[in-house]
Amino acid sequence: MSKLIMMRHGQSEWNKHNLFTGWVDIPLSSQGIEEAFSAGKLLQNIPIDMIITSTLIRAQMTAMLAMSHHRSGKVPVILHSGEGKQEEWSKIFSEHTKQQTIPVIRAWELNERMYGELQGLNKAETAEKFGAEQVKIWRRSYDIAPPEGESLEMTAARSIPYFKKFVVPLLEQGRNVLISAHGNSLRSIIMYLDGLSKEEVIQLELATGVPVLYNLVKGSFIKEALAAV
Repeated sequence: MSKLIMMRHGQSEWNKHNLFTGWVDIPLSSQGIEEAFSAGKLLQNIPIDMIITSTLIRAQMTAMLAMSHHRSGKVPVILHSGEGKQEEWSKIFSEHTKQQTIPVIRAWELNERMYGELQGLNKAETAEKFGAEQVKIWRRSYDIAPPEGESLEMTAARSIPYFKKFVVPLLEQGRNVLISAHGNSLRSIIMYLDGLSKEEVIQLELATGVPVLYNLVKGSFIKEALAAV
């Protein structure tokens, strides 16, 4: 049995100010930092073999801060495959030290839904300008995208294939994987795992900084409640 832990990043500075964020690379707020620490306390006793984050700093910060509470004492190390000197010069030469690390992979496929021309706009002001119903359609429908942006369906078209191609094989090898990503990319993956319809997934909400745990048992993903230690 292997474990899959997924968590939406903690509150970002733009979450705090009610702005559409999407692919704009915004850090965590002070509340988001505390949420990441709280998530870490829930995960501190679960062995973690691999961490996968999006390429956005709020997801990476959440993973790193959460792991600062992990009782294994292992240090997350971001891999830089295909990045030239960064990859070549970051090699670890001590096998003992290497065993005390957790590899971290960054994947753009797990980035947040790209909100197009809404990025940076205040959500309440946008509703006043375009109408609350129109903004609700942009935010909550499955297959309607905001101007020049992605729908949830389009986000799922990149996040689910990545999950199936790169994450599932790790789990099948018996590795425990932590994914730190975003509301919409994770909703897409949960839609796949739980067999949700497009009507059901638009009702799914993921709180910031709250991990979700699945066990892979004989090819089936089974959700497990996480309790504070």
